[in-house]
Amino acid sequence: MTGAIDPQQASDTLRAARRIVVKVGSSLVTDEGRGLDETAIGQWCQQLAALAHGGRELVMVSSGAIAEGMKRLGWAKRPSQIKELQAAAAVGQMGLAQIYETKLREQGLRSAQVLLTHDDLSDRERYLNARSTLLTLLEHRVIPVINENDTVVNDEIKFGDNDTLGALVANLIEADLLIILTDQRGLFAADPRQQPDAAFIHLARAGDPALEAMAGGAGSGIGKGGMLTKILAARRAAGSGASTVIAWGREPDVLPCLTQGEAIGTWLIAPTHKTQARKQWIADHLQLRGAVAIDAGAARKLTGEGKSLLPVGMTAVRGAFKRGDVIAICDEAGAELARGLANYSAAEARLLCRKPSGDIQPILGYAAEPEMVHRDNLVLSASAR
Repeated sequence: MTGAIDPQQASDTLRAARRIVVKVGSSLVTDEGRGLDETAIGQWCQQLAALAHGGRELVMVSSGAIAEGMKRLGWAKRPSQIKELQAAAAVGQMGLAQIYETKLREQGLRSAQVLLTHDDLSDRERYLNARSTLLTLLEHRVIPVINENDTVVNDEIKFGDNDTLGALVANLIEADLLIILTDQRGLFAADPRQQPDAAFIHLARAGDPALEAMAGGAGSGIGKGGMLTKILAARRAAGSGASTVIAWGREPDVLPCLTQGEAIGTWLIAPTHKTQARKQWIADHLQLRGAVAIDAGAARKLTGEGKSLLPVGMTAVRGAFKRGDVIAICDEAGAELARGLANYSAAEARLLCRKPSGDIQPILGYAAEPEMVHRDNLVLSASAR
């Protein structure tokens, strides 16, 4: 295993996590395929409520729609045809949304159903729209319950498993922590069914290649994910600075215990802080799609005060970029001061130059954000720091 990790520092990372994605697998949610486990879901919702009332922001990624649909349709065996799987998902999604809404409402919490496809996260504009929706829900203290939209996808465009979806959602909302609840205690150095004395891995660095060699194996017959998909999900989540915990979902009060830094499950700690990871990605982005020039006042606010770029400070627009592209922010002499993610396309930006944020709606007919580039999506060039 590469790179020793301080256990106390790892425990502090879990305790400090404010924005958390919790992923629950099919075998847990459906009690090994026997239909939605109302008691278990109620217990997780109780735990989510304890965290939410403590000021944490929470997103639930829940499997189980197809298994619940199979039960409702009276199908004993998982179908192989895509159209039948999609039909089962459509039927089961109703029950999945209903039970989470009921159990969260009992705890005084509001919920929202969000169904995502691969296209929602691969297309940059749809990615930003999904991000804005989820962040707005969190701002209003609503818990999004997310699942893949199995009713419209096929094998070519599927995420493949909800472990991957959980990691992508963690990237999407810049979560601090991804908790993957499963029917196993965590990661062992070898398959404990074949090697009963296999060492349990409690603490490691996310992305360590040795972890993938340990994971191997397939999941249950109910879900698609095995331990390997969880290790790969942890590596993906670490790309945006989120650490991951893989833990047994039936552990009493597993979520509050983890967020108090108790030694449960396998902790896979991200090597880079989430803010640093995001800023580094923007700074290293080589495919700049365009640029905006800004006046001296806007330049001072960006470089001296750490402010966002507002449209009123823009004097010119170059290139043909879309919402979500990385663009350069330059002074009027052409020197690059920063780069960041554009909230508006080049055509829209040209209309917004020198205009206050209050004019965005009247000019464009909609207002995505008040800023052209938000400070969280902006990194200063070395010469401007």
